[in-house]
Amino acid sequence: MSDTLLLRAGTAADAPAIAATIAASFAQYRGKLVPESGAFRETAEGIARDLAKGASAIVLERGAEMLGCVLVEEMEGDLYFGRLSVLPSARGLGLAKRLILAVEAEAHRRSLPGVRLGVRIVLTDNQRLFNSLGYREISREAHPGFDHPTSINMRKALR
Repeated sequence: MSDTLLLRAGTAADAPAIAATIAASFAQYRGKLVPESGAFRETAEGIARDLAKGASAIVLERGAEMLGCVLVEEMEGDLYFGRLSVLPSARGLGLAKRLILAVEAEAHRRSLPGVRLGVRIVLTDNQRLFNSLGYREISREAHPGFDHPTSINMRKALR
């Protein structure tokens, strides 16, 4: 098996591995986020359907093993990313940062002016990572049924 890391566009054929990577990555949040993360409702079928409708995925592999992935789509004139996922066994290697930089490169390729994301208010470590990469808070919002903000919307201008 090669030790070389490969970033590439995900395809519908990757949907089962993408769903499994998301599930493994978000497992640490089960029962800890209120409301629970929508990541727990991701399925291979749903991901394949979204990819067929124009969403994109970026996957990071070593050999035949998917170590991480991120889902992207154009939103409000920018590129939005969600479900940033790295397998627990592959954490601490800078893979999340590599995936984010790949999203930014894709935004540049599409001539989009910025990149957006949403992060839960309680996930301060994730916020620190995004801040360290130049993302800044642009708004807060409440999930349906909540009377207080539960997530932060962030953006990084690319030009």
